[in-house]
Amino acid sequence: MRCHPCSARAVRGRWRVQPQPRAQRGAALIIAMLVFALATALVVAMKSEFERFYQRSVNLLFDEQAHAYLRGAEDLASLVLVMDYDEDKEEGLPRDDLQELWAQPAPDYPLDDIGWMRGSLEDLQGRFNLNTLAERAPGAGEPGATIRFTAAQEQFIRLLQALGDPAVSEQEAIAITESVSDWLDLDFTPSAEGAEDDYYYGQTPAYRTGNRPMTSVSELRAVAYMTPQIYRALQPWITVWPQVPGKLNIHTAPAMVLRSLNADRDLTPLSAGEGEALAQHREEAGFADINDFLANPVFEGRRERMADVKGLLGQNTEYFLLDAVAEVAGRNMRLYSVLHRHNRQIDTLIRSAGSL
Repeated sequence: MRCHPCSARAVRGRWRVQPQPRAQRGAALIIAMLVFALATALVVAMKSEFERFYQRSVNLLFDEQAHAYLRGAEDLASLVLVMDYDEDKEEGLPRDDLQELWAQPAPDYPLDDIGWMRGSLEDLQGRFNLNTLAERAPGAGEPGATIRFTAAQEQFIRLLQALGDPAVSEQEAIAITESVSDWLDLDFTPSAEGAEDDYYYGQTPAYRTGNRPMTSVSELRAVAYMTPQIYRALQPWITVWPQVPGKLNIHTAPAMVLRSLNADRDLTPLSAGEGEALAQHREEAGFADINDFLANPVFEGRRERMADVKGLLGQNTEYFLLDAVAEVAGRNMRLYSVLHRHNRQIDTLIRSAGSL
């Protein structure tokens, strides 16, 4: 039997492989390249995200490590202060001066080959305490009052004038001092040249007085008539600790603060030379006590008029400022701590840490 030609061609056609169009092969290649590019982009993104995550983790680890070292510096400072208390008690000489262990410059301590740490202690009672300005002279502002300022207010007026740069006149110093007193006191009646809420309501933005002891010297920037220039010049010489005002330590106060001491009712600061003379004599011979301090030739002719000032002076300290810096793997962190020593008990009143 013979096959029909068409049937034969149909049979042969069933086994014939039809070639793919070139357009389809090109599309498949493009899709493959797109998939490869997308995969590459995902890998790069994942790698970049992993590196950021890794670096962030490393930074956190180093920050925590540096913070741990700084807390160790705080513990070490507390130990030194307790040792100093024990030595003073054993010697029967309850005073704090710049020859004691806590006041000596400390060397850099190596930290396991990854950095270093150093710290220093400063006597905060060698600075002027702003919170002493809350008290006013009896009858101040009333008709017939003979005493306008307290001894602490007079001292602050002198300190402001002693700055030199910027120059602060006596009148400006009085206005700032009375404004600080108004900021601290509990009433809302402004003193003759001070400022209360009525003044601050007119500022932009408006705010109110504190009417309480300051907890940070930075509050001074909000007080009337205080300029940024005066604040920066004044900042190294002032404190707010203790909040219940203590005595000024004559054995640690720097020359600038010593210039704020003068005869009662005399608002003129000591000269720069007189302040340096007191500091120099203290370094070379020291002062046996407060009477010996006031017997210095600098106070010749006025010591008989320093009864009120004498009441501001002391010889020992309970409040210290720790300034500690740690470098770990090239990263620097700083810690400020206010330490209160009461007998052998050391308490941290405030702590501020951050990167440099």
